[in-house]
Amino acid sequence: MTSVFSKKDFIATKWFTLEKLIQFATGVFIVPQIFSTLGTVDIGKLKFVESVLGLFAPLFFLGLTAICIREIIFNPKRSEQILATAFYLRLASWIAIFIGITIYFYVIESSPLTSLYIIITCSYFFKLTDVFEYYLLAKKWTKIIFISKISSLIIIVSLQYYGVKNNLDVNYFAKLIALDFLIQGAIYYFILKYKKQFLFKQWRFSWTLGKSLLKMSFPLIVSSGLIMFYISIDELFLKHFLGDHANGIFATVQFLVIALSWNIGFSIINALYPSLAESYKDDSILYAKKIKKLFKIMCVLGLLIGILYTLFGNAILNTYFTESYAEAKSPLLIFCWAPLIIFIGMLYEKHLINTNQLQKNVYRFIIGCTFNVVLCYLLIPIWQVSGAAIAVLVSHFITNIAYIFLDRESRKELVSLF
Repeated sequence: MTSVFSKKDFIATKWFTLEKLIQFATGVFIVPQIFSTLGTVDIGKLKFVESVLGLFAPLFFLGLTAICIREIIFNPKRSEQILATAFYLRLASWIAIFIGITIYFYVIESSPLTSLYIIITCSYFFKLTDVFEYYLLAKKWTKIIFISKISSLIIIVSLQYYGVKNNLDVNYFAKLIALDFLIQGAIYYFILKYKKQFLFKQWRFSWTLGKSLLKMSFPLIVSSGLIMFYISIDELFLKHFLGDHANGIFATVQFLVIALSWNIGFSIINALYPSLAESYKDDSILYAKKIKKLFKIMCVLGLLIGILYTLFGNAILNTYFTESYAEAKSPLLIFCWAPLIIFIGMLYEKHLINTNQLQKNVYRFIIGCTFNVVLCYLLIPIWQVSGAAIAVLVSHFITNIAYIFLDRESRKELVSLF
């Protein structure tokens, strides 16, 4: 990696990867106990609420993450104004969504899941502080991100263990999601204030910059909306056809493959994105070399994840989960190959951001969503949770690999890079 990436890039990746490995270790220890304490039905309810609210995530985040990082790299003197404007844009969006959700559940329709919806919505408010991460990522100060996330992780895992030992309900564990974001944001704030990076009292919203950021991020908002719908389709169909128990089973598979595994690849790509953006701006030959190197690393990691769960998936479920989660064995063997495909798509998306071709992100996810809906409708009634896993895997392949070869310009760029 260091042959094309600098020592600073390597250090940034090291901190991100170390954070994910620690999360992996603690996740193996505590999360199966939470799943067993709550049972498949309550876990299914929590994941269903997260999936429904996840449909609003593009409006919570406004597609600003990658755009702001890129703009800070390209225009470092405007960093503070970019962050302030992004923060106020996201705050306004959160207020509008929170008011809408509150009115819906307390005035229009009552639901037994209302408290979960409100708690998870509040967690997005505390997530506003991740605008600080835009700056830290652009500056490659990933050690601060590591300190923040690991400090929060220690506190949250301790509270989760307390909840497991005292058999506390699903609302308690939902509140810990919000607390996690609050702790991280507070640590970012105090560290940046101590380092005197910003004068927070002077943060002002810029209408001109705000319009510019939204214009640049609009394709990402649309594609992110499609992604969240794409991700949530399976939970919605499982809920409709099979109920909360099936969602609880699928949540187990997603936890093992996504939360514990492909987040490592996601963190590596995010940590190295600033380096990719810099090279794209200054040195096209070095940019191509970095893309190729990162592609090889992601393929190897994806293969290792697939092999790991193929060989040891059943043993992991038998060891760490109760018998009620035994149904997860077959879908896990299918879904464990998704990271290999997803990593390629993540890298492709970063390239689209650099080249200002984000409209292609919209096209590929429209196609992916269409296939996922059709496949879920056809396969879930027949093969249940395994049908959902097949639908997701096939639609991932179409979105992240087949589209690249179908699009003439992307195909030419692929040939030129490799």
